[in-house]
Amino acid sequence: MSGFCTAGARLGAPDTGLISYGEMVDQGRNVHEATKQLPIIGDGDNGYGNAMNVKRTVRGYAAAGFAGILIEDQVSPKSCGHVRGKRVTSREEAVSRIRAAADARDEGADILIMARSDARQAESLDEALWRAAAFADAGADMLFIDALASEDEMRRFCSLGGTAGGLPKMANMLEGGGKTPILPPEALQDMGFKLVAYPLSLLGVSIRAMENALRGLKHGQIPDVRDLGTFVDIQMAVGFPEYYEEEARYAIKGGSSSSGSAGTKPFVSGFAAAAAAPAAAATAAATAAGSEPSARAAVSSSVGQQQSTVVEADEVVPPSSSSSYAVQQFGVDQSDRDSGWEAFRRSKFFRSDLEVSLL
Repeated sequence: MSGFCTAGARLGAPDTGLISYGEMVDQGRNVHEATKQLPIIGDGDNGYGNAMNVKRTVRGYAAAGFAGILIEDQVSPKSCGHVRGKRVTSREEAVSRIRAAADARDEGADILIMARSDARQAESLDEALWRAAAFADAGADMLFIDALASEDEMRRFCSLGGTAGGLPKMANMLEGGGKTPILPPEALQDMGFKLVAYPLSLLGVSIRAMENALRGLKHGQIPDVRDLGTFVDIQMAVGFPEYYEEEARYAIKGGSSSSGSAGTKPFVSGFAAAAAAPAAAATAAATAAGSEPSARAAVSSSVGQQQSTVVEADEVVPPSSSSSYAVQQFGVDQSDRDSGWEAFRRSKFFRSDLEVSLL
């Protein structure tokens, strides 16, 4: 979880030390809750103070669910490693931060320590290499020198000996014009890197997409469905099918609740067409045109008689009948989308008393 991206997305501010420890931990907790199966490395900046602050930061990031934390050697206010004005603390303080982070880990914080040096741009490559080796001796689990300026410098970093030689090293492929050469993963692996960061890809394309959408909305144009996706696609992406499937486990049967009157089935929300109205509209339009409708929604006649049935949205389109743009939009295999759709079908929206068919 990049400090640059978190400051930009959460504060709309540059990565210049403006975002706080509390904001980063809160963001990390939200990220972990949404991606529990993914190991996330959080940017701990310079630990937000002295060595004691570093220990608290490490414990806080571990409690938030991070698998790793990055601690660097910049002075405050710190900033992105690829912008001007780099300043690093003394060797002694830099090593003390990493030792404190490692102690917090060894005292029970379930997290890995990635030690970062910004000395390459602040001082020299040799200084950055010295610090990386010292960080390894101080107990770091992974090493990172930001803003290396050539492939030769990258190789020298990966060729460190001693304790540092046995630790995983990360490359930072800062997109769009950073100081480090952009290399394919295979080349980085051949050099000896074990991790690679692409910190701006998601933020950058999101900014452009939002700018384009706002320009269109200014002139009354909504984004094309190939860029926006369908409402169902968006709901699936944020987890509505899984939510409703889990919610069904706790449905109250019989008795009264806010979900419906006594003896009725639970309230149904999301994922559906307001079925009767679109079906009637489609049939009317087809009749006016003098032809049979090519696609219509078939809804059981009992829908209008069931007071507890509430349906929202206006369209349900199974992934298998959607165009390929949706797969490209979300970057998932069709099999994954089909699996998600089946989970959707098993959710309480698809009850036996409400059948929607796409013919």
